[in-house]
Amino acid sequence: MSDLDQLTQSLARNLKRWRGERGFTLDALAARAGVSRGMIIQIEQARTNPSVGTTVKLADALGVSITTLLDHEQGPEVRIVPADQAVRMWSTPAGSRTTLLVGTEARGPLELWSWTLQPGDAAGSDPHPPGTTELLHVTAGRLTLVVDGEPHTVPAGASATFEASVPHAYRNDGEETVEMIMSVSIPPAR
Repeated sequence: MSDLDQLTQSLARNLKRWRGERGFTLDALAARAGVSRGMIIQIEQARTNPSVGTTVKLADALGVSITTLLDHEQGPEVRIVPADQAVRMWSTPAGSRTTLLVGTEARGPLELWSWTLQPGDAAGSDPHPPGTTELLHVTAGRLTLVVDGEPHTVPAGASATFEASVPHAYRNDGEETVEMIMSVSIPPAR
């Protein structure tokens, strides 16, 4: 597959995905972007390569960067946030504090879970619906997060987020208990 073919396929897949996640009909996106409905259909079906200007209009209308819209990476994105990169929002002299551990641009149902994994234990998950995002924060131990077959180490104090529309699993490969909190954001049913 040529670079141009790969770009055409990536744009088609990403445009359809982001339009769906935003809940925009073809007509709504066409009106927001100032791009014809027919052009959007051709792009989503990978039948045309739009100009840079058209691509920028679509990205702006969706509220994403052009890089996000053109991203051709096939695998799920996993972002690990080390403890020292979490954002302290406020604190008091008495020691109260709030810290933004990890965030994502997801909408729809949201679940918050508490997990404990003993050494040697693991739990797997089938893919969730497209657009489902999981966020987790490890409070003790060292989690091995496996997303689409690729392991990622998440130590105590670190956080991670990933798209959960692929097989994924949580493993404790260490010798101490893993404790974590996790939220799952599921796109609304259409």
